[in-house]
Amino acid sequence: MDPDKKPVRVTIFHQQYTLLADNPAQAEALAQKVDGLMTEIAAKGGYSIDTTRAAVLACLHLADELAAAERQLSDYRHRVESKTKMYRVLLDGAIG
Repeated sequence: MDPDKKPVRVTIFHQQYTLLADNPAQAEALAQKVDGLMTEIAAKGGYSIDTTRAAVLACLHLADELAAAERQLSDYRHRVESKTKMYRVLLDGAIG
């Protein structure tokens, strides 16, 4: 066991889990997000949805959010690279 990690008790979709985390507050916040998402999915499914199905749908939702964030980050990187090249050309012109 990593001595820097602390045990954190969280509840996700009516199940309790003990996690080891570097940042307990962040682990609790993430668990609350997953719990809320699974609860929302279950409510839309009429509460007849089982835990596994709710978890899979929550994972798909979070994977979609991650993919969107990665696309946005890639777009920002391309913009920064483009601006960097533009300023480099301007600086080279001003210096040379």
